[in-house]
Amino acid sequence: MVMGSIKTGTDVLVIGAGPGGYVAAARAGHLGLDVTLVEASELGGVCLNEGCIPSKALIAAANIVHHAREAADRGIHFADLRVDMEKLQEWKDKVIRRLVSGVAYQQKQAQVNVVRGRARFEGPHDVVVEGPDGLQAFHFKYCIIATGSQPVELPFLKFDGERVLQARDALNLREVPEHLVVVGGGYIGLELGIVYRKLGAQVTVVEMMDQVLPGTDPDLVNVLMRKLRRLGVTVHTRARARGLAEEGGRTVLQVETEGGQVLSLPADKVLVSVGRKPNTEGLNLEAAGVELDDRGFIKTDEQCRTNVPHIFAIGDVAGGMLLAHKASHEGLVAAEAIAGKPSAKDWVSVPAVVFTDPEIAYVGLTEQQAREQGYEVQVGRFQFTASGRALTLGETDGLVKIVADAKTGVVLGVQMAGPEVSEMISEAALALEMGALAEDIARTIHPHPTLSEGIMEAAQAIFHGAGRK
Repeated sequence: MVMGSIKTGTDVLVIGAGPGGYVAAARAGHLGLDVTLVEASELGGVCLNEGCIPSKALIAAANIVHHAREAADRGIHFADLRVDMEKLQEWKDKVIRRLVSGVAYQQKQAQVNVVRGRARFEGPHDVVVEGPDGLQAFHFKYCIIATGSQPVELPFLKFDGERVLQARDALNLREVPEHLVVVGGGYIGLELGIVYRKLGAQVTVVEMMDQVLPGTDPDLVNVLMRKLRRLGVTVHTRARARGLAEEGGRTVLQVETEGGQVLSLPADKVLVSVGRKPNTEGLNLEAAGVELDDRGFIKTDEQCRTNVPHIFAIGDVAGGMLLAHKASHEGLVAAEAIAGKPSAKDWVSVPAVVFTDPEIAYVGLTEQQAREQGYEVQVGRFQFTASGRALTLGETDGLVKIVADAKTGVVLGVQMAGPEVSEMISEAALALEMGALAEDIARTIHPHPTLSEGIMEAAQAIFHGAGRK
C-alpha cells in the first residue's frame, strides 16, 4: 500500500467505465451498495468513444451519401453532392459527447463515486488509483474488473496513427484516403472499409482465412460478398499481409496469396483489424490472486466470479463474445450476485450484429453447429427479394434463415442478412430465450408491409413442412 495514504472504503469497486463497468456500477448503486467507479480515460469506454457509437455515426452518414448517389434510379437527382469530413467529424463527436454526459448523469443518479485514474491491485481487497489527483488508495469488499480489450498489433505493421491505423484512428480521419487497405476481414474492418468506400476511397480487404467474417454462416457471407463486389470493394481471402514498401514513389502493402504470389496493393492508409486482446497489463492481478486462462483472459464462472470469490470480471477482459451488450448483461449479473440475488449468465440468446451493407445478424446455433451437436434440423428460409417492403426500400439483398429441431420444432438459431436486420434480431433472441417453437413465430401475426414479415415467412416454411431436413 502507498506509504502515508488514507484508504477509502467502498462496498464495490468497479475498474473500467465501459458498457460493462458503468452498467454494473449503476445497478450496484441502485441496489443500495456504496460504489466507486474507476476510469482511466472517458466514461463509456471504447464502445462509446472509439468503437460502436462513432462507427455507427459514420456508417449512417456514408449510407446517406450512397443512397443519394443511387437515387437517380428513382428519379431523384442531386446536383452538388459532396462530403465535408471536418463537419462530419464534428457531428460524430457531438453525438459521443451527448452520450458520455448521459453516462455521467446515470452514475450520479445511482450515487456512484467516479474516480479518474489507472487502478492496480495491492492485495485481494486493496487497489491504488493513479490519476490527476495523485495516488488514491481504496479498500473494497467486492471488486468488478471491467477493463475491456485493445486491438492486436502486428509486429510488421505497428500502429503509427498516420499510415498504419487502428480502428480509433480510422474513425477520426479528416480526409478520405485515395487507397485504403484493410488487414483483417472481421466486422470492424468490413464496417469501416464500407464506410470509406461509400465516401469515395478505393478499398481492398485482406483476410487470411477462407472467408471474411470467419465463423459466420456462409449463406450470410455470400450475400455480403455479392454486395461488396457491386460496391467495388476488392477482397483477397487466404492472403497474408507482409508489410509496407515503397514502389515507384508510392507506398504499397505487400500481400502474399495462398499460391505464393506477392501482390503490391496501393495503400495511402492501412487499417489493421485482426483481433483484440484483454486489457490486464498494469492491473497487477497477481497481487489479488486472480487467474487468467491460456489466452490471457480472466477466468470466471456463471456469476462472473473469478477464482477469488469477492472479485468479479465482466466484458471483453473475461473473454467469450467481445460484444458491448454481452458486457452490459454481465455487469448486471455481477452486481446482482454481489447483492445476493440469484443472477447468472445464460448465453442461449446473445445476438451478434455486423453493421455492414447489407447488415448481418444472428443468434443461437447455425445449421452446421446444430448438426454437429446431434440435432436433426429443419431450416426455413425467406429471401428479401420477395419482400414488398425491401423492394420499396430498394434493398433486396439478403435472407432470413431459421434453424429448428426437426423433432420438437424448437428454434435453435436464426441468421439474417439484409436491410435493418440489426433491429429484427431481437425478436429472434426473445424466441430463443423463451424456448419458442417455429410454430409460435409462424402463428404470430406480423404487420404488412414490413421487413420483419421475413421472420414469420421463414418460420412458416418450417411449420408448413417446407423446411429442408
